[in-house]
Amino acid sequence: MNRVQARRSGRMRAATGFVARPEPRGMGRFAGGKQLLAGNFLFAGYHVEAPGVSVWDVESPSPEFEAALQAFDWLDDLAAVGDGPARMRAQAWLGDWIARYGSGRGPGWTPEIAGRRLIRWVHHGLFLLAGQEQAEAEAFFAVLAQQTHFLARRWLAASSGLPRFEALTGLLYAGLSLRGMEEHVGPAVAGLSRECDACIDAEGGLESRNPEELLEVFTLLTWADTALREAGHRPDMPHVAAIERIAPTLRSLRHADGGLARFHGGGRGAEGQLDQALAASGMRAGARGVAAMGYARLAAGRTTVIVDAAQPPSGPASRNAHASTLAFELTSGRRPLIVNCGAGGPFGPEWRRAGRATASHSTLSIEGYSSSRLGRGRRIAGGDEEILAERPAEVTVGRDEVPQGAGLLLSHDGYARTHGLVHVRRLDLSQDGRALMGEDSLATMTPAQRRQFDRALDHTGLEGVPVALRFHLHPDIDATLDMGGKAVSILLRSGEVWIFRAEGVPLALAPSVYLERGRLRPRPAQQIVLSLLQRQPASQFIWTLSKAQDSPVGIRDFATDDDEDRAVSPEGE
Repeated sequence: MNRVQARRSGRMRAATGFVARPEPRGMGRFAGGKQLLAGNFLFAGYHVEAPGVSVWDVESPSPEFEAALQAFDWLDDLAAVGDGPARMRAQAWLGDWIARYGSGRGPGWTPEIAGRRLIRWVHHGLFLLAGQEQAEAEAFFAVLAQQTHFLARRWLAASSGLPRFEALTGLLYAGLSLRGMEEHVGPAVAGLSRECDACIDAEGGLESRNPEELLEVFTLLTWADTALREAGHRPDMPHVAAIERIAPTLRSLRHADGGLARFHGGGRGAEGQLDQALAASGMRAGARGVAAMGYARLAAGRTTVIVDAAQPPSGPASRNAHASTLAFELTSGRRPLIVNCGAGGPFGPEWRRAGRATASHSTLSIEGYSSSRLGRGRRIAGGDEEILAERPAEVTVGRDEVPQGAGLLLSHDGYARTHGLVHVRRLDLSQDGRALMGEDSLATMTPAQRRQFDRALDHTGLEGVPVALRFHLHPDIDATLDMGGKAVSILLRSGEVWIFRAEGVPLALAPSVYLERGRLRPRPAQQIVLSLLQRQPASQFIWTLSKAQDSPVGIRDFATDDDEDRAVSPEGE
């Protein structure tokens, strides 16, 4: 039906121009634009070198790579360069796309991809039309109108959530921006209102619990709100109310350095995107209390701690979810310190599966088991989708405010079914943010759990259930064993020094990885690992992470990342 409607839409009336001068709102990367001009195509974790070749002649190594091409994600980067060669390259690739796919052919005719593409064409309309002949401009507006008619008929076919918000925002942009497409404004506004009520819960969260996905939805809603007001329209109340609910949730999910917590398939977000979206929303509400979209937050001084404090998503919403219950991340100033490995999807199915495991997160795990287990869901695109089939039945979180700081007491029973054990985690952040104290326990809570633990212990030949507590470190960190192996010294690029100590258990530094979108391969990193063999119904880890005593209260952190060297060539990794 997508192909049928794409072709039919090409026979309907065309737009005749822009109603008003469009303004670009997307955030492109200058370095990314330079890479494109040099023939380096980096999308969805794949890097293809093809100097002097049209982007449409590049053989796509994955469906995700092809989707990024078809959605014109690269147009923001070329517009960020903004000079003559960049504009000519964008115009040439645009004309090539119209010639090849403008009649409704190719993989780019799905509602969500068409919505993303249409938004970028409108944002950068003047950039694309500068110096063009009349015939080229008419072809541009004709295909814009074709995509508008297509979205009007097919937006409901997009999956609920971010894909449908992309399709509806594209339709709304077209209705507001293109002369002759005004009739689509009303249905797009109504559709957005319905999706806001259906997908944004009372706490301003999404069912997927993916922070970066929430940011993408929020960005689209703020763009739509701004476009409506600039055109003299008033957004519907469900639209405005959704923005009001999401803003404080995103503030709760933001670390001290401005990046998002990386959980359930989400990354840190494009640099500056969160600040821009929050500023555009006009919402001044602060961070939420104990739990925002299922995450708990501690903040003091220059330090933030964000913990996954709720059940993972279930059903189709868990197709990108991770077994990360009670995992946390810690950032000091501009520097991430304790992290999760991240989403491995851009690096292939094996890395995707590995990134979803509990051992890839900064929390406690039992060897060979995750706190949530994967299972097969419905078939998608010819393959079985892996969802979280077994999850903790109960996750609890409580918050304490004391004169010395603030604390969280959390628990989950994700190992009760397999080993009869409940994980209890206590985190206390000092008032000045210079020390985090932690206690992690595994214990049986009921007679039934005690019997299950005895069975699990029997399976080990009474040697003990192997338990590990992991703290994954950001790859920019330099960590070394200290004090005869009883502590780890952690040096941040800012010059701060943190010391990790544990009581009564072996402590080791082990290899880890940092899975970051936009890189050619996983970045090598380190992790602190505490391990033991649990032979009794209860065990406990007590640890501290604190700044060295001679670390100043404030540091002038001027070190910067060399973005232009990122992922340009394998040697640069």
